[in-house]
Amino acid sequence: MTDLNRVGGSFTITADDGHVAGRTDFRDRGDERVFFHTEIDDAYGGQGLAGTLVRAALSETAAEEKSIVAVCPFVRGWLEKHPGEFSWRRPTPEDIDWIKDQLS
Repeated sequence: MTDLNRVGGSFTITADDGHVAGRTDFRDRGDERVFFHTEIDDAYGGQGLAGTLVRAALSETAAEEKSIVAVCPFVRGWLEKHPGEFSWRRPTPEDIDWIKDQLS
């Protein structure tokens, strides 16, 4: 069993051993949630945790009635493999500039 948590601008996933195995990072922009980075610790790779994490993060985002902007390649790839599950869009150049400003 894994544990999913929201900590600030990240959703994290905790593995069965109690260690945080990874996270997906976002920033909210009005009624949109911009996902820009996802990572899983190498020690936990290949266990499907990234997909579990992203699905949970997107589900919570949808429950909050926020639109999804997929800057992160993993999030975008997951959404493309699961068409129709969530409403989302690709980032515009303005989105990329905005997230860069947020992170600097």
